[in-house]
This record gives sequence, C-alpha cells and structure tokens, in this order.
Amino acid sequence: MRYLVAGLALLPTSVWAEDIILQSDVSAVTLYPGGATITREVPFAAPAGQHQLILSDLPRSTPLQSVRVAVEGARMGSVSARNDFVIPRDEDTNAAIKAAEDKVEQLEEELREGLAGVERIRLEAEAARTRAAFLAQLGDNEGVAGLDATALRELIGVVGDETLSALQAAQDADYRADTARADLQDLQIELEKARAELRALVPEVEERAMLSIAVDAAEAGEGSVTVTYNIQQAAWQPVYDLHLARDTGALALERGAFIQQNTGENWEDVALTLSTVRPSEQTAPSEIWPWLRRIYDPEQIQRRTKGIAEADLGAFSGQVMAEAVAPEPMVAEASFNGLAVTYSYPQPVSVASGADRSRVTLGTLEAEVDLIAQAVPISDQTAFLMANLKNDSGELILPSNEASFYLDGRFIGRQYLILIPAGGDVDLSFGPIDGLRLTRTVLDRNEGDRGVLTRSNEFTEEVRIEVENLTGENWAVRVLDRVPFSEQEDLEIDWSAGPKPSETDYDNKRGVLAWDFDLPAGETQQIKLGHSIDWPDGQILQ
Repeated sequence: MRYLVAGLALLPTSVWAEDIILQSDVSAVTLYPGGATITREVPFAAPAGQHQLILSDLPRSTPLQSVRVAVEGARMGSVSARNDFVIPRDEDTNAAIKAAEDKVEQLEEELREGLAGVERIRLEAEAARTRAAFLAQLGDNEGVAGLDATALRELIGVVGDETLSALQAAQDADYRADTARADLQDLQIELEKARAELRALVPEVEERAMLSIAVDAAEAGEGSVTVTYNIQQAAWQPVYDLHLARDTGALALERGAFIQQNTGENWEDVALTLSTVRPSEQTAPSEIWPWLRRIYDPEQIQRRTKGIAEADLGAFSGQVMAEAVAPEPMVAEASFNGLAVTYSYPQPVSVASGADRSRVTLGTLEAEVDLIAQAVPISDQTAFLMANLKNDSGELILPSNEASFYLDGRFIGRQYLILIPAGGDVDLSFGPIDGLRLTRTVLDRNEGDRGVLTRSNEFTEEVRIEVENLTGENWAVRVLDRVPFSEQEDLEIDWSAGPKPSETDYDNKRGVLAWDFDLPAGETQQIKLGHSIDWPDGQILQ
C-alpha cells in the first residue's frame, strides 16, 4: 500500500483524518458508434462535517476535462483531479494472472516438446530416404561389372531388400510424423484459449487517475457519488443477418451489435445502452460559399482539355474518388426520439479491455417483401433477385457493413446495408439468377468523329436487349437501361423503345428506363432501344 500512502501524502495534512477512500467500478456504459460515456456510481458513508471523497482507481487514460461529478447525501464542493496516481493490483488479481501465465507457459513447453518430437520423426524419414538413394547408386559402381552371376544375384537381392526396408521405414516415419502433428492440434487450441484467458486478465493497468471530491455532510449518513466521463477507446456497430424465404416472400432481419473497448480496465456486469448518436463526428451544419460559374467558347475548352497536366489529372481523380466514397435470446429494448435510437440491454454485460468483441442481440424484425428479377444488361450478364423491403417496424434500420444475406438458408454473401428510416423502403439483392441470361447488342451507331469530344453535330445509336429465361420457372422481371437527357434547348435528344418502358426516370434518375414484365420459362423477351442527338454546327458534344 506504499503507493496509496504516497499519493495521499500529497493532500493537505489538515484533512487527513477526514478523507474517505472509495473503490469504484464501471456501473453503466452508453456506447456510441465511436466512443462511449462511462458512469461510475460509488456509495459512501460519512460522519457529519467536511470530508474529501477519494476515488483512486480511474484509468489513467481518463480524459479528466470531461469528468462530471454528482453527489447525493451531502453537499458537494470542489473537485480535484490528477492522472499520475498509481494504485497496486490486489493480491487476488495477481494470483489469477500468475496462474494464467503458468498455464500458458506449461502449454507452450508441451507444444515445443511435441513439435521437437515431430521433427525427430521427420529426420528418421529423411535418413531412410538417404539410405535408399545410396543403395540405388550401387548399380553404377565400376566393381559391379566384374562380379559373376551368383555374386551379382546376391548383391541385387541385398540391395533390393535393404532398399525396400529403407523406403518402408521412410513411409512409416512420415505416417508417424503426420499423426503426431495432428495430435498437437488440440494442444494448440488449448494454448490459444489459455492465452485469451490471460489477455482478459492482464489489461488491468496499474497507472490510475484520481478524483478528490470535497463534501459537507450536515449529519452522519450514507450517500453516493456518480462520476461520468467520455472516452474514445470504445465503439459498437450494428450487425445483421437477413434470411429470405423465396417461396413465401418472408424476410427475417436478425439484428445484433458488436461491442468492444480498449480502456485499460475490464467492464464487469455493467448496464449497457447502445446509442446511434455520433459525438465524434460532425455536429454542426457545413458552411456554404458563393458559387461562381463561367462560360467558354469551344476553342478554349479544347485548349484547356489538351493542356491538363498529369498532376491536375491526379488531383481531379482524387476528388472523384472522395465523392464516390461519401455516398428466444436476450433482446435489447429500442427507443427512438426522432433524432437517435437507443437500445437498452436487459441484463448486465461484461467486456474485457482489448480482448473481447462481444455480440449482443437487438431482436428480429419480420416483414413481407416483393420479389423481382432485376436485369441491367448494359453492365451485367445475369439478372439478380431483388427484395423490396418497406420498413413498417417503426424503428430505424441502421447502416452497417456487417450484413450477411441468406436465401432459403443458404449464405449468399455480405453487403453494405444502408440506413432505412421508419416508413422508408429499400431494394435488397439476394444474389444472381444464373438462368436469366442478358445480352445487349449495338445494332447501329453513328458516332461522328471519334474521341472524347464529338465534333459532328449528330449522334445516333440503336441497341437490342434480350432476356432469356433458362431457369425452368416463370419470373417477374424488371429491365433497366438508359438514354441520354439534355438540359439545353439547342441540344435535341429523341429516343424510342419497343416495347415502351413501364417507367421513365426510374428511381428519380433522369433518362433511366424500366420495363416490367413476366417472363415464362424457356421464353425470351426482346427490347429495342434507340436515340438520336442533334446540336448546332460549331458546337461540341461532351
């Protein structure tokens, strides 16, 4: 306890007898996608008068500027904090760590001995093969040519027997080595488990921060201290398993959360709340600046295009990339206040620092979805099974890159799941339909002059789209394609399609066309699509 005494010796000696030493643990955690709010609730008993409540066991990494303190049962005065206090690990903890270390050391020694035994057997096999190779070279010896028939037969018999014996010994040694290595697998698994148990104990660091809270008790009694602070070394992320039954269109969305922390102390039986609030990200709207536009004549555009330096191209490419990236278990109870969702887990949760990636269950949402085969022949060779989900659950479905998709119990793959607000809808893909084959053939194209800039004042194109059903069953199909669009009066665009599309400007995307139809088994649906573009002489098309 010399560290504890040394730390307290720094406090004013006039209040030494009135100091109350408190031991605290994390009692509640509100976890964010990046960071967490930690709560420590500590009961105390104090006689009447003024006292200093000493909390000496906060992690040294605690951001003291974010610490907030509340006291019940006494009037609170000043709060002092320092992050260079040291408290020793208690004997029980040291004993547990020593036992875990001894077990790891024992298993490592057993594994080393086992691997050495495997290597010795391998050496036996190598020696036997070397002996067989030596015997095979005896036939090349010049002295063999001088042997009579009887001696030669005897030599051949001896060499044959010895070679067979050597090869059998090598084969036997290989078999014993493989068996011995396989027997070590259980030992390796046990060693990894022991190392994990040790990691779960060791993260308790000795360096600690300390709080000193001045209180004034009107009379003797009991009270409590609540300490909250915000950290960055913890996070949670949603995880989903989406199970689709194709015959009924039933979708089960199993929700969960991965939680982890690296605070330097273990959380034991804490009250866990998950929040979608993101205090570590943007908390205020962006500034908007005036937008200056300019016009150029065609010759200026051509000179500018040819004169772009390689560095400018790299910078432009980086800007485009940045824009592209931008776009019956225990179940937690969800609540939504219009701004964020919180999930309160009904049982205490324990998470070891730096060792665990725990998963908790957030419940299952059931929904009926509309299924359709969606085809994009301009890019794909097959159609994909799409399920249109309307979120009628009254809850947010949060974005996640941990979403696994299953079709009729079979794993399809992992995809990014976007945010689906309550009342919103989204199309979810459950993999390719290989039997719906797509072809898109350009029948006629007049491009004018070739290149990035087209200098002719006319452009025409005609394509044929075919969807062939080789699956042996009927499908509802949606085909998507596009035609160009214009926002300039002098740039005239006409297009035609046969049959006519079911929807234009599909999904609010100008020029995107959609055809919805039923495609029986063995049938082929054909679509012809063409467009023409006209613009004044002297102008260029980009």
